[in-house]
Amino acid sequence: MYYENVRAPLEFVTGLRPEAAIILLHGMGGSGRVFEPIIRHLDLQNLGAVRVVLPNAPIQPVLWAGGERLPAWYDLRSANFVEQEDEAGLRAGLRYYESLIRREIDRGISPHRIVIGGFSQGGALSLMTGIRFEKRLGGVFVLSGYLPLAPTTKREQSEANRHTPIFLAHGQEDTIILPGLAIAAGNLLQKQGHEVSWHSYFMGHTICAAELEDLSNWLKQILNS
Repeated sequence: MYYENVRAPLEFVTGLRPEAAIILLHGMGGSGRVFEPIIRHLDLQNLGAVRVVLPNAPIQPVLWAGGERLPAWYDLRSANFVEQEDEAGLRAGLRYYESLIRREIDRGISPHRIVIGGFSQGGALSLMTGIRFEKRLGGVFVLSGYLPLAPTTKREQSEANRHTPIFLAHGQEDTIILPGLAIAAGNLLQKQGHEVSWHSYFMGHTICAAELEDLSNWLKQILNS
């Protein structure tokens, strides 16, 4: 229902035979193309041949936006995003995301060479998916996001990804997704054994140059290890 007519992802490759993949999800109201400039700011040249996949969210009504039809990975039903969660939409997004990861595996990329992440709603879905995926991933990064369906995490956590490195970055002045939600996610995941790298910036609900530099360094650490 949710993903029947979704547009195909954009793709960029830094070499002839990719040996790693990064899947990057945009936030609500955006598209894969929004992140083209972000890719240029990430230092990927020292990571070997990498395929960057930029998926596009389906168009659907978002209650938080007054019912407007927007590109969104799932519905938001409350200003507090962890209340009245759209579980059906989140799980549909998880299944779609898993299909993108499996597609990279089928194309010859080892699971531990696949890193997933995103901004805002895209980061939230990345985190929810990454800790549940059945094969060990290289890492998960979350820019201004949070952890959806947190109460189900312990029960649904994949043993394969229990120790997967996680990069959490958030703006101190974020009034859309409050920093406390990201901090709570980091604390929960650390208790479950994850290596959580926390980064805070003096900004609102956006992305800054210092954040991208830190993300680039983290990606080098993950993919060059």
